[in-house]
Amino acid sequence: MLAAHRLDAIAYGENTDDARRPDRPGARAATEHGVLRPLVAVGLDKAAVRRIARAFALPCADKPAAPCLASRIPHFSPVNPRKLAQIEQAEAALRRLGFTDLRVRHHGEVARIELPAADLVRAVTDPLRKAVHAAVLDAGFRFAAVDVAGVQSGAFTLPLVTGGHA
Repeated sequence: MLAAHRLDAIAYGENTDDARRPDRPGARAATEHGVLRPLVAVGLDKAAVRRIARAFALPCADKPAAPCLASRIPHFSPVNPRKLAQIEQAEAALRRLGFTDLRVRHHGEVARIELPAADLVRAVTDPLRKAVHAAVLDAGFRFAAVDVAGVQSGAFTLPLVTGGHA
């Protein structure tokens, strides 16, 4: 692949926090294919990357993490364009309502909404509660559930590799 595109190497933005996680199949695949991890190589974690981005006044410095939409679908469940579109639509609608850090997990007819603890009360209090519910139903889900555990990185993958909770 490198030769076909006249590339000397391929690199991606994994940092030391990500490298410690046992539940990242994409990272394993990248390593197997010789993809470089320059942030890991120099020992930068997420906080350091954000500090550097702020020092350069980059607009992404405080942008929330944006993992792949497929990570919102449970393992062993098919990933298809319809499910991904539902997740994308629901998350976009929730962002328009003012939520910035969030995940919508796909459980068939149920959308499990993960928000930071500081946003939980706001999400379930009228009038915003009705708008949250409508946003999820408009995306094609039948039910909306707000997860009181908050945003959980690795919610579907960590329990598989650790035998516990995310």
